[in-house]
Amino acid sequence: MAELVPFAVPIESDKTLLVWELSSGPTAEALHHSLFTAFSQFGLLYSVRVFPNAAVAHPGFYAVIKFYSARAARRAQKACDRKQLFQKSPVKVRLGTRHKAVQHQALALNSSRCQELANYYFGFNGWSKRIIKLQELSDLEERENEDSMVPLPKQSLKFFCALEVMLPSYDCRSPGVGLVEEPVDKVEEGPLSFLMKRKTAQKLAIQKALSDAFQKLLIVVLESGKIAVEYRPSEDIIDVRCEEELHGLIQVHCSPWKQCGQEEEEYLSDFSLEEEEFRLPELD
Repeated sequence: MAELVPFAVPIESDKTLLVWELSSGPTAEALHHSLFTAFSQFGLLYSVRVFPNAAVAHPGFYAVIKFYSARAARRAQKACDRKQLFQKSPVKVRLGTRHKAVQHQALALNSSRCQELANYYFGFNGWSKRIIKLQELSDLEERENEDSMVPLPKQSLKFFCALEVMLPSYDCRSPGVGLVEEPVDKVEEGPLSFLMKRKTAQKLAIQKALSDAFQKLLIVVLESGKIAVEYRPSEDIIDVRCEEELHGLIQVHCSPWKQCGQEEEEYLSDFSLEEEEFRLPELD
């Protein structure tokens, strides 16, 4: 049976492993490295989080490990449960379970996570992005008289980006758009700070558009291990000013694509997520 892997934060319990009986000898940082090394051989990991045991329990640690693939999580659980792995005593590994009443809405991956997932399944040269339009929509007013005490209304930098992600091997292209607005005060911040904010807003618009493009793609992993791609146009309302303001900003001409080299991009640090509440399965 084929498995579907979306470009979304994995929150399903069948993609989450609970690992306990971890030794109290190493530090949490050392355990994080050992766990990542041991479990990443089964598939791409979204996160590895290590926590100290509760005060009422014996000293030691437990961990929550998230995969993008439920199939990879199952393989890791079967291979690592009751094995010593990197310590003298065996660890216990179980698939996470969540109360049925708890429901979470899927969260989109940020651009750096999307690229990491795409590189893993498609290869570094298996996809590329092409910026169709990058336009500044800022409407900044200059103060004619610097001595004037009349304050200017709050101003902001606004950038719109439209791009497409291209997958040559699958004859697939996915468009994405992003609009970013950053508050700015040219007088208080000075010219250097203003230029830095302008550059940051520009990059954020590109990253947001890239993430939006990947949200329309669904990775299909067949039982044979082969990869397919499904394109799903989004029906959600675009998170921008309004549809009328975007009209005319972008004109895409249908033309044969050509493979491009991936552009270098500075990534934002990944946002932090609060861990879902899990209950440990009963011990054997």
